[in-house]
Order: sequence, then C-alpha cells, then structure tokens
Amino acid sequence: MNNIALNIAKVFIYAVCIVLALLSIMPFAVMFANATRSTPEIRRNAFTVLPGGYLLDNYRHMMGFVYTFVDEDGNRSDVAVPSDVRRYDAAGVAMYDADGNPMFYPLRGYIRMGGRAFNPWLGFRNSLIISLATMILAIYFSSLTAYANVAYDWKFKNILFAFIMFVLMIPVQLNIIGYFQFLHQIANWTNETLPITVSVNSFWPLILPAIASPGIVFFMRQYLLGSLSMEIVESARIDGAGEFRTFNTIVLPLMKPALATQAIFVFVGSWNNLLLPMIILRGDNRTMPVMVQLLQGDIYDTVLGAQYLGLAMTVLPLFIVYFILSKYIISGVALGGMKE
Repeated sequence: MNNIALNIAKVFIYAVCIVLALLSIMPFAVMFANATRSTPEIRRNAFTVLPGGYLLDNYRHMMGFVYTFVDEDGNRSDVAVPSDVRRYDAAGVAMYDADGNPMFYPLRGYIRMGGRAFNPWLGFRNSLIISLATMILAIYFSSLTAYANVAYDWKFKNILFAFIMFVLMIPVQLNIIGYFQFLHQIANWTNETLPITVSVNSFWPLILPAIASPGIVFFMRQYLLGSLSMEIVESARIDGAGEFRTFNTIVLPLMKPALATQAIFVFVGSWNNLLLPMIILRGDNRTMPVMVQLLQGDIYDTVLGAQYLGLAMTVLPLFIVYFILSKYIISGVALGGMKE
C-alpha cells in the first residue's frame, strides 16, 4: 500500500513538473513561432507554436529594407519586402491565383525608403561588451568585498555590512536623475585627466557602477560563511602567499558555483537593462533592448513579426550563457546538500 501511495505521489510530482516546464517554455516557443509569421497571421491567432513562412520578410523589415507603395490616388503605405509585396484581401487573408500561387504587387509602384537605425549585430556587440564587462567587475569586486568581510576581524566590519544592506534597499530608479547630472559634471574632468571618457553616450557609465553591487556582496558573504575554511587561508599565508594571491588562487576557485550563479543574474540583468541605456546611449552605442524599441514606433508598429524577431534575437544570448553556466549551478546545489 505504501508503494502504491509513493508511486502516485511520484506521478503527481512529475506531472506538476511537466506542466510547470511547459508553462515556462511556451512563451518562448510562441515568440520564436511568431517571429516567422506575418502581421495578419499574428492578429488572427497570436498564441501558436506553428512557424510561418515570413522569417526573411520580417528580418528585412527589421533591418530597415522598407518600401513605400504609392497607389493611383497618391496614397502611400509602408511595407518591407525583398522584391515583391504579398497581396491580402480586406480580411487580411493572403491572396492566391488560380494555380494556387501567392499573389504579389509588382515593385514598379514602390519607392525605396531609407533604413532605420536598427542594426541588431551592432546592438549585439554593444550589449555583449557592456554585459561581459559588468559581469566580470561585479562578481570579482563583490567577491573580494565579501571575502574581506568574512576573513578579517576589524572594528567596523558589521557597520560596513549594515551600510551595504542599506544601499541595497534604495531603488535604482531614484538615482537616475542625479547620476545623469553627475555624468555631465565629470565629463570635462575625465576628458582632461583620464585616458577614458566617463560621460553620456559612452559605455563606462553603465560598466563602472557594477563594481559596487551590494546584492552580490550579500550573496557571496553568505556563501563564504558556510563554505570557506580559514585553515586553508592561514596555510596559504604561512607559505608566503599574499592576500590577493590567496584570494585569486584559493578562494575564487572555491566560489565557482556562487560565481556562476551570480554571473548569470548579472549578465541577464545587464543585457535586459533598458531604462538607463535608453537615457544615456545614442546612435551606434545603443544596446540591443534599446534598438528593439525602434521596432515599436513609426512604420514598424504594424509589423508584429519584426518585433517578435527582434525580441527573439535579444533572448538568444541569454540561453547560451545559461546553458554554459548551468552545470556550475547544479554542482552548487549538490554541494549545498552535502553534509560533512
């Protein structure tokens, strides 16, 4: 009887896990499917995982290959096409000839328009530079701060940690106006005294603040409290290793699971950051999320497939980073479940 109840419980648990997994995967599947469909198809049924045949058209529209159709009355309508334009009836259904071939408008009535400032590959490069630099600085200096708080006993250690927790409670949005004014004030000074320019429309204002990441400091401190053995640190000191060498060669390797976990969170957060890059960056320095915003206005607001394609291209690097670092997260969970 106990075995039957246990099997029923396992079946129920597996069923719940499968349902939760499907609920997690479904939005991404719908997004990738809609990236290959046309606007009329999406408006008729947006919730589907079946792909369409308009991936290339959506990509060309997203890249700014836009044409304007001029009818006999001089009215204009903007479309994105490689060489011809698909014809639709009043209900938005694609039209076909007697042989079943799709019907097109000839391009003789179309005028090429200038492309928009949407360049996904440039956005990829900018987002990758900012996210990788932010991730490296955040996890290294936060780990160093946490190590100093755990490994050393000094008078104001608890006060400093309390201050870090206080900073953690301040919303980032409250600092944006002051931070923007601060950038303008130090722009001239950095141009004259530093080899880098910390000013508006540069990557540095988005990268350098990652050195102070109170949330990561808290996470790393809690991890070190349960995993760091001070006997190893003392042995390294006796052998003549300096503090930075001890930290870089002994402590950091012990923190791999925690580093991988925080690396994913920092990379994803920096990659998806929209508000501050949208305020600071301009032109070719825009990140991928900011460039995706260009698809939601002007002539792009009716091309839903291009918007879905831009979003799909934005999340692909996040999948890659997670798959690379997921094994360290799993090992960290397993390590946390072991008892001495």
